Amino acid sequence: MFKQHPVGLRLLFFTEMWERFSYYGMRALLSLFMINALLYDKAAASEIYGYYTALVYLTPLLGGYIADRYWGNRRSIVVGGTLMAIGQFALFASGSFYDVPELGRPLFFMALVFLIFGNGFFKPNISTMVGSLYPAGDRRKDSAYTIFYMGVNLGALLSPLVCGYLGDTGNPADFKWGFFSAGVGMVLGIITFVSLRNKYLVTPDGQQIGMAPSGRTQAHLDEINRKLTKQDYERIAVIFILAVFVIAFWTAFEQAGISLTFFAEEQTDRSLLGWTIPASYFQSINPVMIMILAPFFAWLWLKLGDRGWEPSSPTKMAMGILLVSLGYVFILGGVQGADSGAKVSPMWLLGLYTIHTMGELCLSPIGLSMVNKLAPIKFASLMMGVWYLANVVANFTAGQLSALYPDPALAVKPQIFGFVINNLSDFFTIFVIFAAVAAGILFLLSKRLQKMMHGVN
Repeated sequence: MFKQHPVGLRLLFFTEMWERFSYYGMRALLSLFMINALLYDKAAASEIYGYYTALVYLTPLLGGYIADRYWGNRRSIVVGGTLMAIGQFALFASGSFYDVPELGRPLFFMALVFLIFGNGFFKPNISTMVGSLYPAGDRRKDSAYTIFYMGVNLGALLSPLVCGYLGDTGNPADFKWGFFSAGVGMVLGIITFVSLRNKYLVTPDGQQIGMAPSGRTQAHLDEINRKLTKQDYERIAVIFILAVFVIAFWTAFEQAGISLTFFAEEQTDRSLLGWTIPASYFQSINPVMIMILAPFFAWLWLKLGDRGWEPSSPTKMAMGILLVSLGYVFILGGVQGADSGAKVSPMWLLGLYTIHTMGELCLSPIGLSMVNKLAPIKFASLMMGVWYLANVVANFTAGQLSALYPDPALAVKPQIFGFVINNLSDFFTIFVIFAAVAAGILFLLSKRLQKMMHGVN
């Protein structure tokens, strides 16, 4: 898998894996901790969670700007990782004093602040460094970001198992151990990065990458200080245009944590040999399928490129949005039974999540690679922050649409633009149409966008 790539990709892979282990391990416990230990009600916990996840994707704008202007990627990653480790251990402290509200709650919010700003410095900069390992125009970048994306999902797969096992025991006093293990994961990631960065994070000709302005080569500084051209502005415009379409993808995809979890809990037959599968376990399908399918997609893009058949980045992303629509088309075949009150086979959710994972692999790592290739060097990390900003809008929109999930107990049926949602078929049809229209428009625009990219694929 790593054979055709620089050794530095392995370092970034494992650093990101430990950071995602830390993040997803904490996230798996966060709402449960608020409700069962800090004794917030569900409405308050949901509101806090919503603000937290939105700010996590907003602060990369700040982190990207500071890295480009002052610190460089390396220092920003170390500062971000350190802040997140402090945040995790502050959650451990909050869990240690959960039964003392005047201490436990302030520690909790202090922890979230550290995690929000830490993520802002870490996330856009480690993504930018992946592309910096390769010379301009190197076709391996899409494959590299797909491999890097496996690190994200390996951490996402392992963390709920470890942190959930230690923290989600039914005893509120044990939450702190889940947070502690998440903090240990972040510390391991930073130690790995700091100890190996100088040896492996270099360009093909041996130049150090991710340095602060004072440590950059003259050629790099000349590139940073040059005036932007019309081509640069058009390439930046492509990033903003595609970010709008990314909102459509993640709005539909992020139903996994909301409405699709409701579906797993209430309408899916979860019995297995006398054991009831927890609804949350369905969340593991996506990272498992990423681990299975990502090597294939990384190989596929390289092979198609060798034959001159590789689709452009906008086309790949349109394919990803179309696949998320097709995932909902698939589950429409299963919800017919659920609409009548019967519980349906878990295979319907397994199929949907598998199709969505294929769409994710066409869009998410490709988008990261594209931003790295299109952004002028002086704005490389800032543009990565802009790219993540789309997730802020997507998560908010996902929550608003999830609120339309049909509830038989409600006398008034939810509706959108005059369309009354009577049942699950109506609800999932929203995402079929929403994503399919976005994919269709992007397919139509893809050739024009490819021209605006001026030779960048």
